[in-house]
Amino acid sequence: MAEIQEKSDKKSRKSAKVSTKIDMTPMVDLAFLLITFFMLTTTFSKPNVMEIAMPDKTEDKDIDTSPVAASRCLTLILDKDQKVYWYRGMVQENLDIQRTDFGTSEGVRKVLITQTEEIRQKTNKDAVILIKATDQAKYKNLVDILDEMHITHQAIYAIVDVYDLEKQAIASL
Repeated sequence: MAEIQEKSDKKSRKSAKVSTKIDMTPMVDLAFLLITFFMLTTTFSKPNVMEIAMPDKTEDKDIDTSPVAASRCLTLILDKDQKVYWYRGMVQENLDIQRTDFGTSEGVRKVLITQTEEIRQKTNKDAVILIKATDQAKYKNLVDILDEMHITHQAIYAIVDVYDLEKQAIASL
């Protein structure tokens, strides 16, 4: 491992100079062994997935499929260019559709928080959020809105189709 070599010179009475030589080979071997050990035993981070419970295709007669009151509904319509349209209630003539987006301080998160709180105060029940994506909406927008549902702790939401009446209302804006 380490050697200390001393020269003994009987002629001189001066202090002998000590030279050291350290063999680094075992330390390099140990370093490679440790690197190999940690590389093989490390668990790599696994991707996080969002669990979505989708309904079965079979008809189950035990499930309550009663209609939801319009006062509990909040509809979000995803469109191109990261636009989000929303309105309260169910589909009807002369929809009061408002527009927001994902990025601003007045964005979809604020809409979700304020509107669901108003619904909760008026009905004493959780809001039912209907998420609708047009054909021009990107898949990323759907994932982003599902993330917003998780962030804002929304308990009840569903992904449904966009009605023609809603498409017409969006086109007129």
